[in-house]
Amino acid sequence: MADLRQTNYLAGYPASLTARVHGLIREERLAGWLLDKYPRAHEVRNDKALYDYVFGIKQVHLRNAGQLGRVAYDSKLHVIRNALGMHTLVTHVHGARLKTRRELRVATLFRNMPEAFLRMIVVHELAHMREVNHDKAFYQLCEHMEPDYAQLEFEVRAYLTYLDADGPELWGAVAL
Repeated sequence: MADLRQTNYLAGYPASLTARVHGLIREERLAGWLLDKYPRAHEVRNDKALYDYVFGIKQVHLRNAGQLGRVAYDSKLHVIRNALGMHTLVTHVHGARLKTRRELRVATLFRNMPEAFLRMIVVHELAHMREVNHDKAFYQLCEHMEPDYAQLEFEVRAYLTYLDADGPELWGAVAL
């Protein structure tokens, strides 16, 4: 596997926790632990299914937060912007009017992950509809929508560190 020090997914976590994750990767035990906890990938495979999935979460927790114009998997997100998801406002000119719509994009990487990991990134991006900055109110909203948010975020970061160390995808690519 590659050098584990070159990744920054675990930046901000205590050194002891980071060292433990790196140790599990070196001992080839992290993959087994994740597969035991999350045995299979979700079934949300295309943009329509992703829209329905996101809309369902939004209806429960953020009913009055505005409309979503588009929700899609984006294969360029992780590579270009080093982001796993993105919430944007897109403005279009219609004659003399400006129309704004919200778009939520999720890195294609999440197409082949467990539902809990997909939910974490969706909750994160939906929280940006109310809270722009990553501050205390933002994370409180994330925890409100997904009580295990902090743990899921850590596990996603551990998995991404594993992938950066040249570990194989655990849930495999599924043909569309």
